Amino acid sequence: MGLSSLFTKEIAIDLGTANTVILHNDKIVVNEPSIIAIKKSTRQLVAVGKLALMMQGRVHEDMQTIRPLKDGVIADFQHTEMMLKEFIKMAGTRGFIIPPALKMVICIPSGITEVEERAVRDSAEQAGAKDVRMIYEPMAAAIGIGLDIMSPDGNMVIDIGGGTSEVAVLALGGVVTRKSSKTAGDEFNENIIDYMRRKHNIAIGDTTAERIKINVGSAIEDLENPPEDYEVKGRDLVQGVPMAVKVNYREIAAALDHSISEIEQSVISALESTPPESSADIYNNGIYLAGGGALLRGLDKRISKLTGLQVHVADNPLMAVARGTGIALKNFDKFPFLIK
Repeated sequence: MGLSSLFTKEIAIDLGTANTVILHNDKIVVNEPSIIAIKKSTRQLVAVGKLALMMQGRVHEDMQTIRPLKDGVIADFQHTEMMLKEFIKMAGTRGFIIPPALKMVICIPSGITEVEERAVRDSAEQAGAKDVRMIYEPMAAAIGIGLDIMSPDGNMVIDIGGGTSEVAVLALGGVVTRKSSKTAGDEFNENIIDYMRRKHNIAIGDTTAERIKINVGSAIEDLENPPEDYEVKGRDLVQGVPMAVKVNYREIAAALDHSISEIEQSVISALESTPPESSADIYNNGIYLAGGGALLRGLDKRISKLTGLQVHVADNPLMAVARGTGIALKNFDKFPFLIK
């Protein structure tokens, strides 16, 4: 602390496809859906985060909800900048008289291109950042889990977010092997929407699909403690009237099977590309799961059965990347793997 803290604010940002989390002074100050609502006629911002999410699927013709990030990267620069500025305001980092200089660490997918990386940096700078560093999501997840990423021991981390699934082997502060897939939480929701349409003749939206995933989502069809069946409400595709049906976890496991198989293929591909000594480390240490997808029932058992390795689910996997990004912020000039 000191006088300089009045003029410089440090924030860590997990800028995710589904949710954005901001940490300031070791505390989560923003945890909001990555979505905004605008008025079409004037392009005026109407709502951001949770308020905008409540409007999704319910807006009139002059209103539009926008998710400016897709597949883990910025798809809409202007609206990402608009969203970031609002979230930074929520974080309470504005000065009383002079706006503070913002020092940021932002996490990015490991498979990001130079153009996409530049878009993240530009959005942060337009939102008020004076000094920006970036960290790859698997690295942030590993730090958030509590792994010693500077150790020579190899560790495999699978981070399943909203837009991307990142599989990486980390050692000595670097990425030894990585595989990035666009099959993740958003794809799961699309699978569920398609399944409900095909099998139950009911039309549902993204918000309902997310609720189904949370309540009865599963990666396997044989759970020891299965959840109760979940009532789904939507529009009857035949008669066009509102209707309700019940679904069970086995149905959702079948709906998600193909997408989960694609993630499994990324895991196998990463393991096949791993150097022998790091492979030995992974055999001893197991695999670590983080991100919202880690909460999918039975996913750890399914990956363990596939690989023959122990699979550990991080404590509060949803916040693992954000926690790691916050720790990286504390070591702004010390961690060699932070991207300048």
